[in-house]
Amino acid sequence: MNQKHQEDLAHIRSMMERSSRFISLSGLSGVFAGLSALIGGLYVYQLFKINGIEYFADEVYSDKVYTIPSKLVSELVVTGIVILICAFVFGLAFTIRKSKKYNLPIWTSATKKMLFNLAIPLTVGGVFCLSLLYHQNYGLVAPATLLFYGLALINAEKYTFSDIKYLGYCQLILGCISLFFIGYGLVFWIIGFGILHILYGLIMFKKYK
Repeated sequence: MNQKHQEDLAHIRSMMERSSRFISLSGLSGVFAGLSALIGGLYVYQLFKINGIEYFADEVYSDKVYTIPSKLVSELVVTGIVILICAFVFGLAFTIRKSKKYNLPIWTSATKKMLFNLAIPLTVGGVFCLSLLYHQNYGLVAPATLLFYGLALINAEKYTFSDIKYLGYCQLILGCISLFFIGYGLVFWIIGFGILHILYGLIMFKKYK
C-alpha cells in the first residue's frame, strides 16, 4: 500500500511539473548552441586576421578603443545573427524531438511564460547592444551580451528546469569579469556562449535523459 501511495504521489508531482514548467528543453540544445558559438567565435577571429587585425596584439586595444572598420563591424553583426539563428534552430529541433519521444506538450502556458521572461532582458539587452554599436563602444558589446543573457536565464528559471539559473549565474560572473578586460571580449564570449553551453548541455542531457 505504501508503495502504491508513493507511486501516486510521484505521478501527481510529475503532472504538476508538466503543467507549471517547460520541461521539453533538451540538453543537446545547449551542446549544439555551444558548438555553434565556438565555430562562430573562431570565424570571427579569422575575420580579424583577414582584415589585418591581430586580435591579441596590445596595440589594437590602445586607449581601450577598438580600431575596427565599419565593414568589419557589419560582418561581425551578421555573424552574430547567423549564430543566433543556428542556436535557435538546434534548440527547436531537439525540443521537438524530446517532446515527441516522451509525449510532452510544447506550447503550454509554462512555455509562454518562460519565453516572455526570457524576452524581456534579451530585448532590452539587444537594444543596449545596438546603442553600443551606434556609439562605437565595441569593447562593451561582448560583456553586455553575457550580462543580459545571464539575467534572462535567471528570470526564466521558475518556468523551466531550475538548473538553468546556474548557467545564468556563470554568465553574469563571466560578464562582470570581462568588463575589466575590454578588448578580450571575444575570448569571454567564446567561454560563455561556447564552452559553458556545451558543459551545461552535457550535464542536463545526462541528468534528464
